[in-house]
Amino acid sequence: MVLDAFASYVQNMLTEMVSEEVHMLLGVGDDIDKMDVKLRDLKNFLADADRRNITDESVREWVAQLKRAMYEAADILDLCQLKAMERGPSKVDCGCFNPLLFCMRNPSHARDIGTRIKALNKRLDAIKERSAAFSFINLGSYEDRSSKVHAARSSDARRETSGEFDRQGVVGEKIEQDTKKLVEIMLSENEGNTNIMVVAIVGVGGIGKTTLAQKVFDNEALNAEFEKMIWLSINKDFDKVELLRTIITQAGGVHGGEKALAVIQPILAATLKGKKLFLVLDDVWNHGAWDDVLKAPLANVVARGSRVLVTTRDERVARGMKAVLPYHHVDKLEEEDAWLLLKKQIISSEADEREIDVLKDIGVQIVAKCDGLPLAVKVMGGLLCQKDKKHREWEMVLDDSIWSISGLPEELNHAVYLSYEDLSSCAKQCFLHYSLLPKTAVFYRDQIIGMWVSEGFVHGNSDYLEELGSTYYKELILRNLVEPNTQYVDQCVCNMHDVVRSFAQFVARNEALATCSGETNIVSKLSGHEFLQISLESKGSESDGLDWSSLQAQKTLRALISVGYINIKPGDSLVHFPCLRTLHIDSAHVVELLESLHELKHLRYLSLENTDISSLPDSIGKMKFLQYISLYGCEQFLKVPHSFVKLGQLRYLNFCGTSIEGIPRGFHALTSMRALHGFPAQVDGHWCSLEELGPLSQLKHLQLDGLENITASSSAAKAKLGDKVHLTDLTLACGSILGYDGLIKEEDGVSEEEQQKIEKVFDELCPPPRLENLHIRGYFGQRLPRWMMSSLDVSLSSLRILFITDLACCTQLPDGLCRLPYLEFIQILRAPAIKRVGPEFMQSYHQHSPRPSQMVAAFPRLHKMELIGMVEWEEWEWEEQVQAFPVLQELMLKQCKLKCLPPGLASQAGALNKLTIYNVQGLISVENFPSLVELELDENLDLERITNLPRLQKLTIQDCPKLKALEDVPALQRIILTDEDMEALPEYMGGINPRHLELYCSLVLLTSIAAGQSGAEWDKFGHVEHVKAYASEGGNSRKWYVLYTANPYSLETNVSHSFMSRGTLTSFEDGQRFESLFKMTRKNFSYICSLVMGPSMEDMNSYTFVDGRVLSLEDRVAVALRRLQSSEPTESIASSVGVNESIEQGTICAGQTSAKCIKSNPCLERSICITVAVLYAQLTSHLDQTGTVRRMTAS
Repeated sequence: MVLDAFASYVQNMLTEMVSEEVHMLLGVGDDIDKMDVKLRDLKNFLADADRRNITDESVREWVAQLKRAMYEAADILDLCQLKAMERGPSKVDCGCFNPLLFCMRNPSHARDIGTRIKALNKRLDAIKERSAAFSFINLGSYEDRSSKVHAARSSDARRETSGEFDRQGVVGEKIEQDTKKLVEIMLSENEGNTNIMVVAIVGVGGIGKTTLAQKVFDNEALNAEFEKMIWLSINKDFDKVELLRTIITQAGGVHGGEKALAVIQPILAATLKGKKLFLVLDDVWNHGAWDDVLKAPLANVVARGSRVLVTTRDERVARGMKAVLPYHHVDKLEEEDAWLLLKKQIISSEADEREIDVLKDIGVQIVAKCDGLPLAVKVMGGLLCQKDKKHREWEMVLDDSIWSISGLPEELNHAVYLSYEDLSSCAKQCFLHYSLLPKTAVFYRDQIIGMWVSEGFVHGNSDYLEELGSTYYKELILRNLVEPNTQYVDQCVCNMHDVVRSFAQFVARNEALATCSGETNIVSKLSGHEFLQISLESKGSESDGLDWSSLQAQKTLRALISVGYINIKPGDSLVHFPCLRTLHIDSAHVVELLESLHELKHLRYLSLENTDISSLPDSIGKMKFLQYISLYGCEQFLKVPHSFVKLGQLRYLNFCGTSIEGIPRGFHALTSMRALHGFPAQVDGHWCSLEELGPLSQLKHLQLDGLENITASSSAAKAKLGDKVHLTDLTLACGSILGYDGLIKEEDGVSEEEQQKIEKVFDELCPPPRLENLHIRGYFGQRLPRWMMSSLDVSLSSLRILFITDLACCTQLPDGLCRLPYLEFIQILRAPAIKRVGPEFMQSYHQHSPRPSQMVAAFPRLHKMELIGMVEWEEWEWEEQVQAFPVLQELMLKQCKLKCLPPGLASQAGALNKLTIYNVQGLISVENFPSLVELELDENLDLERITNLPRLQKLTIQDCPKLKALEDVPALQRIILTDEDMEALPEYMGGINPRHLELYCSLVLLTSIAAGQSGAEWDKFGHVEHVKAYASEGGNSRKWYVLYTANPYSLETNVSHSFMSRGTLTSFEDGQRFESLFKMTRKNFSYICSLVMGPSMEDMNSYTFVDGRVLSLEDRVAVALRRLQSSEPTESIASSVGVNESIEQGTICAGQTSAKCIKSNPCLERSICITVAVLYAQLTSHLDQTGTVRRMTAS
């Protein structure tokens, strides 16, 4: 808690309740006034007290006492309000709606309140008297400083969207060179006498070690080279068992909940046996994680060439892990690089850049104080974003006294400290709270803002609390104190750098504890100190979780966040946490706690996501302060209690992923609701209907499920969606009638009457024009809702993101999308009735436009479009001259029957740089895309030609068997080919010149490539600078490999020499004859060959036929396989597979290591006998493990 912000919050509560009538009703009106005056007297000094509290031990106890007093004041005032709310407005006398006055008319309650207020005032007197000893400076009140922050908001809004692209991941140009250097080390052959080489990145906190390691980890060449890529973040107090479990899970293994190191280490060894591993150990504080836990089970089992990349602040860690010398030290930024990095955090236009260049002299001095640390420079850039671009403003930052503080604890980075002090008091509270969230768990923006609101960190006009919380959230991003996770859209998930997190947790160390299961001192921390906020994270099994009982000494706890297992036993309850405002428990068994849930009288935020609850107690209706409830993912949750509708302050409700049938009637009373997810639409009179949504005029986010249950459009109209002017996110969902193949399930066919009903229902669910995000799911009308067609540019003028999923019966896409001015993203997922996309989809002008000059490009802002599962789509009509998609960057076409790409796509989508085409049956060519940089093609069985892609750099082709022509791709750098049936490289490889070829093919082709210059494929790949070719065995896609470099020449392979030649028998020459004879494809035959390949078979090529052919492994397997499948004599078998020499009849029995057989040909006899024995043994051992082998040997 930040003192002056919370003091303002308490004072607001007092102001709302204080009245002249208090004197008459209680006789403590003077005490109320005194409390108010004392807080007013103190508040101008509270900012300085908070500032000194960080580093001045003498102030800390005084601050702690004042905070405890203010928390108690808030609790007292809460209880006053609660008593009034319990009585209800209908029972409160006219003129006595004031909660405090109500309490005064209840003598016993009034005496208790009066006593507590008087006692609290005495404590405040003592606290105020002691304040004189600290000579606090008047820095102004929270309100005074907040008004200044408000004045800067307009410029912040402009910066918010301006430099987002430029700011991401910028740490100086040298990082590209460092990445290249480290990748070369990882790919080098210098591993000494061990299978694993350890490489260390060393540097101080915030210098960019993790960023560099991430760029190495993401490198395509490394991902192609290593079979397993694993990233582990190592906590200071890591848990050995948990560390092992995490790496087993990431490697695709199963640890089974084992707890003993002696048991779990062999599981890890078995999981990674023979695998080429790339392991990142990030932020290692001591070498025990490697030496004591991971080294032993990995060192002797992973494949040679495996690598460990460790990042650490301490060179002794690298030395202890025996990392190769020299260690890679991340250098501090040079002055010019630091200045450029600072600029990129601030500029939003060329004009901005010119303004900022004038300030370079001061800017260079500021970055010099950052000591070359990229994180510090970025944080300073975020701070300067808040300032005017004037010398005076920048000089104040440069001359701030924080830079000169010496002897700061390691956790207190000067730049982060300065940025923190520049935050408003409310934003400080939000920032400190963010550091409490479990590091590896995902928390969404709405969840975080809900917690901030619930704990009083965001206060003001109750109509705009979420908007204000969103402003603070964006400010933390703008200041680089948190960074958006690029895997999520709209910055809805962010990460906090360890250096920033350490700072925040240090500042809040006396009030907040963030810990993980397995930390050795967690119980002692909990028993030795009372915290206000606690977060727990557990990744282990239930038996590893913290005992709930160890928390019960935390009587003053106001927020509890638990992610993962926690041991809750019969008899455990919530009664020990009377002050709790926030309760977030995710992925645990919590049923035992429900009985005592109503004891949490102050609770505002309740999230029990992914837990085992099946219902909530009816007593939840007594929890009048509840504002946020999420039961997301509670699959067993069936029933919403009737008392739910009494929660008049509820602002957020999430039932997604539950099994509820309906919501009790009376829901219309919850008029404070801002977000409602998973509302089940019902017409049953026992449940709440859509009509009850009508009064909920404040809704911003709404998801309606089960709309197929609505039989009358009049019911939908009563929801009054169009009147909800604040609505920005809307999901309208029916249960899907589509099967796995994307077609309508036979048993779920719909009648024409049902289609007409759902069309009318959706027609009445027209959203307001302010809507930004729309998701239509499971709609089965023949036409789209009327508001999604020609008038769309009016009804959805603000739309940015559109998802349409499982559009079962519509034959036409919305014809007004192209005119939406802000639309950025479209995804159509499964629309089996659409066969044609016509010109109406691209028509960016109204039919009655008087002049062609008024025409504008269709889809003017669309950046990304995905058209997936339109399984009957055959035609896309888009003439070359029709302007559309001017800024489209990514397009995905998947699972359709499109015969050709429209001419307009190639000529008009001038910004298109990535095109993905997957399972598009009928498509013959991809050509004439001038801007395309990356092309991915997968399972396009009719594709024959790729041509004229002048900027194409990366090409991925998987299972496109008819592709014969690849031409005019001069910029091609990398090509990835995947076809496990491929037995020869495509002819087009000889006509292109990529730098890298990555190939996944049959073992037959791989053996030819392994022959190098003497092989038949040399002319097709010898000119490529780097080639990596692989063939699979079982589940290992890279079991067999060939690694080739052109200059200097190098060819490395693990393919046995005995497998270098193809089968020489005549049965291999005719594919039809082969499959008829062996009852399998060549691919399956190659797999069987791989089972017997090994060192013991390498000397088996000694028999030479009279025509000079050598008996290869494939030949021997062919004879042996026929012998196992048939009772024919060997002579007949030899004849059937094409051994034309005279062979004396003999007997070869399965499993024999010697036999009476081809006596006149002892070498041939020995070869075939041993092959039969090995093959029989291998097939027997694989019989129960491999379905493919079982089917192949069934006869």
